[in-house]
Amino acid sequence: MTEPRTPGEERLAQLAEPEKEVAAGTRTLVVGPYLTRKRRVSMDTEGEGSNPRPPEARLDEITGLSLAIDLTIVRSLIAPLSSPRPATFIGSGKVDELAGMVLAEEIGLVVMDCALSPVQQRNLEKAWGAKVIDRTGLILEIFGRRARTKEGTLQVELAHLSYQKGRLVRSWTHLERQRGGFGFLGGPGETQIEADRRMIQERMNRIERDLEGVVKTRSLHRTSRRRVPYPIIALVGYTNAGKSTLFNRMTQADVLAENMLFATLDPTSRAIDLPHGEKAILSDTVGFISDLPTMLVAAFRATLEDVVEADVLLHVRDVSHGETEAQAGDVAVVLRELGIDPDDTRRIIEVWNKADLLSADDRERLATASQRTGEERRPILISALTGDGIPELLATIEQHLALGRLTYEVDVAAEDGQGLAWLHENTEILDRQTKENGHTVLQVRLVSGKEPRFLNRFPEARVL
Repeated sequence: MTEPRTPGEERLAQLAEPEKEVAAGTRTLVVGPYLTRKRRVSMDTEGEGSNPRPPEARLDEITGLSLAIDLTIVRSLIAPLSSPRPATFIGSGKVDELAGMVLAEEIGLVVMDCALSPVQQRNLEKAWGAKVIDRTGLILEIFGRRARTKEGTLQVELAHLSYQKGRLVRSWTHLERQRGGFGFLGGPGETQIEADRRMIQERMNRIERDLEGVVKTRSLHRTSRRRVPYPIIALVGYTNAGKSTLFNRMTQADVLAENMLFATLDPTSRAIDLPHGEKAILSDTVGFISDLPTMLVAAFRATLEDVVEADVLLHVRDVSHGETEAQAGDVAVVLRELGIDPDDTRRIIEVWNKADLLSADDRERLATASQRTGEERRPILISALTGDGIPELLATIEQHLALGRLTYEVDVAAEDGQGLAWLHENTEILDRQTKENGHTVLQVRLVSGKEPRFLNRFPEARVL
């Protein structure tokens, strides 16, 4: 039987899920308040940065994000903007125009593809008589619905609370109430908003302590894997690039893989076999997206440590998408935030996915472009759905793992069955020949960390 919540726990539950009332089927208006091209160029010149995608592509993406939580999109439109307004982000004329649309279409929710301040959010809700969420709020709502593990739930709650802490000013009608002082101190006491902020900070501190435990547990798991040791291969890429489909193809697993943004949040790892028999751990991770809220990168750092620690990263790209280059740039930004050099070709393999969605001409063009690229930087064209290109991808992973590893030739006597079994279990067998005297001569490549044990067992082995 579930224990009843205390009033404080009930209050925190409300604060931790600010968009809980957003339900499937809510009639929704999606607004893209994008700077005009002239203004974007000006901001780039001033060094403020700007999203380089065309407005239509950005609107398609935010609409896709809204559909990911089953909202009913009544209309989506672009609101050109010369510069953001302090009070409402968009101009008063556009606010009035959209107010009429919200009323006429019976809109219950307006999604703004931008970062709104608490004051802007409150003013728009008053003007339109509808709930308003910005890009960060929408992504948080998606993450809240997708997280399944305790770790993922904690990470989402931490990000929710961080976001909500600065928005208490607009969320509740009772914020001006005051509580009485404690004991003999007297005084007017603390306002409800101060109490809420204090409760949020206390809960955030507890979650951060819990997540520190997650980090320690993951660290222990990684340490035990290093003792085995199996190399770690992590899938990274833009959301909906096909990482989970590729994960399922390579591991024969059944991880949720749908044509949906942020279908995967909780990390999943499975063992795979490489062409020459070595085992590796393949890890599926949360997808990246443009303008990913910093609080989410921070909250999911424990999960993304598998990416940081990986021996090889597979950067999965949807090459059938019109904005594939811009998406690759967004992934590079997040990798840099994690301290990873996106241009490290020894560690990162670019995987051009969804070849099955390309026309025959486009597929031939990309295949030719791939072959003309130097071997160190060569992308691998695949279809995770059909399996095309997977053998070449596995061979390329093996080549990257082999960089810096030594290759030996070892002569194994016919009666040394245990030694032969050890080699098959702990090394990559590159070549095998049986001699007339029954001895087996193998060319083997050593897995990292196994050289001392190998040389102790086969002191006559010769470096090639």
